[in-house]
Amino acid sequence: MKLKGSEIIIKCLEREGVDTIFGIPGGSVIPLFDKLYSSKIKIVLTRHEQGAAHMADGYARASGKTGVCVATSGPGATNLTTGIATAHMDSVPVVAITGQVGRHLVGNDAFQEADTTGISRPITKQNYLVTSAKDLPKIFAEAFYLAKSGRPGPVLIDIPVDVQNETAEVSFPKPEIRGYKPKTEGHPKQIKAAIEELKKAQRPLIYAGGGIILSGASRELTAFARKFKIPVTLTLMGIGGFPGSDKLFIGMPGMHGSLTANRAMQNCDLMIAIGSRFDDRVTGRVDAFAPKAKIVHIDIDPTSISKNVAADIPIVGDCKVVLRQILDYASKKNLKLNFSRWADDLKKFERQKPLKYKKDSVLRPQYVVERIYELTKGRAIIATEVGQNQMWAQQFYKYDSPRKFLSSGGLGTMGYGFPAAIGAKVACPKEIVIDIAGDGSIQMNIQELATAKVYGIKVIIAILNNRYLGMVRQWQELFYDRRYSAVYLGDRQSKNYWPDFKKLAEAYGLKGIAVSKKKDVDAAISEALNCRETCVIDFRVSEEENVSPMVPGGATLDHILELA
Repeated sequence: MKLKGSEIIIKCLEREGVDTIFGIPGGSVIPLFDKLYSSKIKIVLTRHEQGAAHMADGYARASGKTGVCVATSGPGATNLTTGIATAHMDSVPVVAITGQVGRHLVGNDAFQEADTTGISRPITKQNYLVTSAKDLPKIFAEAFYLAKSGRPGPVLIDIPVDVQNETAEVSFPKPEIRGYKPKTEGHPKQIKAAIEELKKAQRPLIYAGGGIILSGASRELTAFARKFKIPVTLTLMGIGGFPGSDKLFIGMPGMHGSLTANRAMQNCDLMIAIGSRFDDRVTGRVDAFAPKAKIVHIDIDPTSISKNVAADIPIVGDCKVVLRQILDYASKKNLKLNFSRWADDLKKFERQKPLKYKKDSVLRPQYVVERIYELTKGRAIIATEVGQNQMWAQQFYKYDSPRKFLSSGGLGTMGYGFPAAIGAKVACPKEIVIDIAGDGSIQMNIQELATAKVYGIKVIIAILNNRYLGMVRQWQELFYDRRYSAVYLGDRQSKNYWPDFKKLAEAYGLKGIAVSKKKDVDAAISEALNCRETCVIDFRVSEEENVSPMVPGGATLDHILELA
């Protein structure tokens, strides 16, 4: 089959089942966009390349498929990098396609040239600079295979414009990558060792992360926890991997985790870590983390095991497969263990020390999140920006199923939530999709309101507007004597604030609602739910509300501050 490079790319994408691409054209990808014009693949023209990368990311997280974004060379490609790094840190399958200057110009500082492969190497699972059109089928097959298999992640393909115009005779092979064979099954001896430790334990704890969702292991995790009545704590990336309303769930651990989860971390005698990487925001000071516990660590990425916290029993394998092995082994041995007394003790403590905030006539952000939960009946896909809004969204909304909570965990990318919400809505058009945002973060990619308008993509943006870069302000309040340096987003003298988010939404031809009173919250959310298009709700909440509880940076999980 003889085809132009641009035609080969379309064939490759169609073979991978790609139905949507997010991106912006430019000089070095015009040949590709010319062929997309007559393709069945839908193009969502974004207003910034960072938005395109986050949309591909949100599409992937919500659907479980691989997201695809495209940008031109130079500034187009470099604008993608924040979104690619976000996907890389959170192990999200994304394929990024970038144009490049002609092969004869590479390395000559040509117009709109950047060393895209060099720039992206540290933030991708793999990247390619294509030097011949005949190599495109093999490279695309490998890219999609790598993005989804093992520990998922982003892959970048950089394609010079003359390669897109080059004609080549091609076939379409299956991906074969020498030396790359992710191990999915756990070693039987390690499975047995983990069960033996469980038999000895009195206070076991399941600490699960994003690997549960990526491997589709939510059912297996739920069955394992319920079989033995083991309490469960989930990382930010693992939210929804175990039902948030289940009596065994004790919240998120770490810096802004629940008092109960942190208490369990510090007092368990066996920690079963599944698809989690012992991030510093979870562990606090590592030398004092989980001092009484033996550690079983299950992960498909062998480099993640014992990287931050030493594992007593490492199990390399896919979370879903390993959990099935554990359940099968326990069934064959007719293993009957019940840790309900320990779980009940933790629940009793949770009732004494719940997540809370002041209940009064003031419009507080936590109340807004609670009302969103009630009025959506917990069924919405929630995307978040980064900061206080992110923490309140995980604390006061219960997630009972996976792929319902989309947030930038590892990189902590402000501006992630809104474009990710658009990507999620494209992937799951029948779902309610809401971006819980801060007034600082939302302005990072607010230009994508135009994208939502043009394509009729309906999401709800709930802005918890406290006029501050809230999380930085909280740190300045607690640790820097309230010296609020460069965090107030309005004019400090007059107390004026810009923009007016209601008017801004209207400028994009969309619905805007402003809410400053508690009694108007339900009506605003209901109006937004019934709106046919994207709707922006500006919740003008109390300005100096803090996320509680909080473990100060560098402290132990025992040193936890209650701020509410």
